[in-house]
Amino acid sequence: MVIRSLLISALLLACKAPWRTAAWDPTWESLDSRPLPAWYDEAKFGIFIHWGVFSVPAFDTAEWFWWVWKGGYDGPVKPSFQKFVEESEVKNFAYQDYAHRFTAQLWNPDEWAKIFKRAGAQYVVLTSKHHEGFCNWDSRNLHHTWNWNAMDVGPRRDLVGDLAKAVKNTTSAHTNQKLHFGLYHSLFEWFNPLYIEDMKNNFTTHNFAKHKLLYFA
Repeated sequence: MVIRSLLISALLLACKAPWRTAAWDPTWESLDSRPLPAWYDEAKFGIFIHWGVFSVPAFDTAEWFWWVWKGGYDGPVKPSFQKFVEESEVKNFAYQDYAHRFTAQLWNPDEWAKIFKRAGAQYVVLTSKHHEGFCNWDSRNLHHTWNWNAMDVGPRRDLVGDLAKAVKNTTSAHTNQKLHFGLYHSLFEWFNPLYIEDMKNNFTTHNFAKHKLLYFA
């Protein structure tokens, strides 16, 4: 329930869409009553892209690699994950070390947009930040994202901004509809020290929400 409450509060701060016509309360019932944008509700085909540091090992559960490898908070380490890391990386390897190899070397957003267009997609959604906390955009001016974003390490470029620009200049094939661009943004971060601290305090403290979630909002 604590995580759900954090998500509700942060989502409400982000719900300043132009089609909003009513005030929303910090409850699931209120959030569930929000209407979907017409273009999304009527779209027949869209593309969802999961891309991040987890794309480097690209092993088994992909974007959940870090969580499964470390056994979550209490679970045992999955042997196949530990074996994979031991056989492919140096001793004392840390998940953060993958970020240096997340270079997006063949990244060509304009080509991606053309492929989406030819495929007939009506919307494209990119993961801007998954539960690992790595930001795929230029977040250098945000608190607690130093050296864990696509501008400071890895690609050294704004992946979100690149694709947004390419997609917004493209219309979907066979229709006159604009190819809509959206983002998936995870508010939760598995191993963020602030969240771990709040959890150890039985959530009597709310430093993750105050200093990370609300700062983003």
